[in-house]
Amino acid sequence: MSELRKDPVIGRWVIISPQRGLRPHDFEHEEEVNTSGECPFCEGNEEKTPPEVYALRQGSPPDGPGWTVRVVTNKFPALSGEGDEARRKVGMYEMMDGVGAHEVIIESPRHVKRIETHTPETLAAVLDVYRLRLLELGRDDRFRYIIIFKNEGKQAGASLSHPHSQVIATPVTPKRVKEELTGAREYHSARGRCVFCDIIEEEQSKKQRVVEENEGFIAFCPFAARFPFETWILPKNHSPDFHSLDEQGLDQLARIMIGTMGRLSKVLNKPQYNYIIHTAPVRYAREGYWSTLDADWHWHMEIMPRVTDIAGFEWGTGYYINSTLPEEAAEYMREAKI
Repeated sequence: MSELRKDPVIGRWVIISPQRGLRPHDFEHEEEVNTSGECPFCEGNEEKTPPEVYALRQGSPPDGPGWTVRVVTNKFPALSGEGDEARRKVGMYEMMDGVGAHEVIIESPRHVKRIETHTPETLAAVLDVYRLRLLELGRDDRFRYIIIFKNEGKQAGASLSHPHSQVIATPVTPKRVKEELTGAREYHSARGRCVFCDIIEEEQSKKQRVVEENEGFIAFCPFAARFPFETWILPKNHSPDFHSLDEQGLDQLARIMIGTMGRLSKVLNKPQYNYIIHTAPVRYAREGYWSTLDADWHWHMEIMPRVTDIAGFEWGTGYYINSTLPEEAAEYMREAKI
């Protein structure tokens, strides 16, 4: 079983998950390519995965062909549903069971399909599954935070090349997320406005870092981008929760994701990347929970192309060295012919 251990110096929780040492993951840098006959995520190979927990189907039976999006439990989960969230002391240290959920969202029956090759309809269907899994997992009161992310390519952490995303529910709010939540709350407390709404207004007024936008969303390279060509996507209307998206919002998000990822693919020659959706924590009354989150938090997507490595200085200081001006990155992307 996994467990969480708390760093007594900075308060960061670390997941200790020995079973993930069994992952079929070598450490070469070449991209892993699985043929459809070998890939467990391809249609027709459903018996090679754990049983599905959700799927979009047209009347076909579970755990067989005939699906468009399929969700299964991760075969090597970082966290699982066993145990409880009670914390316990081990000498001076604090730890807890590795309770949570770890699911894989298989985005397509087809083996090779990058985000930019989706139609708005097929990508909106994937995003709707994100929304539904957030709602379902959020019903478990042991979970404090649910994160959805995608690793595209070996360098980005993907062990299989078939298009897929992951969702992990954790019993504590991660430190990185808590820092964003606290910063947003402090900004709102000082100015009475959402910091992300102000960022959108600033970017729209300057236009220098905007990559593209549509009626519902804006994509831009952030002013203090950590990585070359780092890009954020935000809803223009204030919203703390990804799962509040309606059908129109899902379509608008799908369209701007296809355009943005198409521009990144053109400029950087199909880069490996990570994207992360930072939505609000699971909300129910508990000690230390602030009541202003609906006003001060604004969900967003962060896209990080893996074109540089994090080295000793970054690990040792928390600073990042970005070799590309965000303004120039945005210009390259705006001018890309897609």
